[in-house]
Amino acid sequence: MSRLRNSRRSFLAVLSIACLPVPAFAADEPVKLPREFDAARDPATDLEVALRIARAANRRVLMVVGGEWSTPSRALDRFFAANPDLKRYRDANFVWLKVNWSAENHNEAFLRRYPAINGYPHIFVLDPGGRLLHSQDAQELESANTTDPAKSYDPTAMRAFLVKWAPR
Repeated sequence: MSRLRNSRRSFLAVLSIACLPVPAFAADEPVKLPREFDAARDPATDLEVALRIARAANRRVLMVVGGEWSTPSRALDRFFAANPDLKRYRDANFVWLKVNWSAENHNEAFLRRYPAINGYPHIFVLDPGGRLLHSQDAQELESANTTDPAKSYDPTAMRAFLVKWAPR
């Protein structure tokens, strides 16, 4: 009987070790979405990751096209940092994807599949399958008060935009 208990303990010990997570190699690590507009990134790969996240979490994708050179593009990040309630709502309903457009990389081949952009940043709303739902000129979401960069976007207009395009 004690031999059977020892066998079970040995088996459980081996099983518990086998169930431990295995560290991932660099090639197996998931691609993380960019926190900044990065000319070196592949937007098609980033979009696939964003869509995978959107499908798993029943969210939509807000694909923001802009650049670090663009004051309004950087102000959009500051706006959400200064409005945590809107950032929480955004993050609960959307996957935030930044696509670079700059002198170094216009990402023309990738952006060719979307409507023309007249200014930066520009926001595309995509469903979890990648279908374009809406093309939004971010300038239309700006506030008349542009003296404070963190308040360059209108919270009421941004809230209305997010609520309108959030998944039902």
